[in-house]
Amino acid sequence: MTFGGGGVNTLHPELEVMLESSAAAPRPRRRISLSRLWWWLVFILGALYFILPLVGTLAFSLRAQPFGAAYTNSIADPQFFATLRYSFVIGIITVIVSILIIVPTAFWVRLKVPRWRPIIEFITLLPFVVPPVVLVFGLVTTYSRPPVPLTNTDFGSNVLVISAYVILSFPYMYRAVDTGLRAIDVQSLTEASQSLGAGWLRLLWEVIFPNLRVALLSGAFLTLAIVIGEFTIATFLARPAFGPYISLLGGNKAYEPAAVSLISFGLTWLAMIMISLLGRAGPGRVQIAGAR
Repeated sequence: MTFGGGGVNTLHPELEVMLESSAAAPRPRRRISLSRLWWWLVFILGALYFILPLVGTLAFSLRAQPFGAAYTNSIADPQFFATLRYSFVIGIITVIVSILIIVPTAFWVRLKVPRWRPIIEFITLLPFVVPPVVLVFGLVTTYSRPPVPLTNTDFGSNVLVISAYVILSFPYMYRAVDTGLRAIDVQSLTEASQSLGAGWLRLLWEVIFPNLRVALLSGAFLTLAIVIGEFTIATFLARPAFGPYISLLGGNKAYEPAAVSLISFGLTWLAMIMISLLGRAGPGRVQIAGAR
């Protein structure tokens, strides 16, 4: 911009300040590159933290002679599949019972009594405060004598195991469900369903559960992983679970426990992938309950 007849080119002071600030500002492309590099570094460190122990376990298990003997011996042991099957069945039952308890509770608290939410969160965090050994000791002390001697039968002991595992799953399942409920408009869905004539059970089954599918899968994965590897509760209740089997195997053999751990890890992940595929195979759009 030219002012005066002398041909002297001058810029407006405000324009000069804007140009100087834009020149002094960091380049956004470089900032984005540094941020991406930082997140890639965090991802690589996390992957190494997860993968390196598995690689070390695999290398140790392959030391058994002949090559692969630790895996063939483990698979040939009938107790391997028996204990793993028991833990999987108990884990699936635990997930179902936990969902039937947590989902209606979290839904009702969020819809009707949101002021109780801190109390419910505190209750679901108690498994982090009370050790499993204290929990199982209380169960054994309470239910090993009349009027409800559950520890005297296999069925009663299985009920106690499932009850203890459901309690252990509360922190993971409740937070997964609560996060899923935050992502949907519970109030609008409830009012729309009830205006179409849906009752509470139909509302939960046809609207809330389908909308929480991903959240329920996340909680189910964590619960199943905990049940598969749990040791203390199953040991005190004398249940033929997978955790005590690995511990007993480690006291007698060297390489087989590492092989069994890797096999169970792979089978657990395979089961989780199958559950995830089955859970995500449904329709993407959920209709309001009561709609024709």
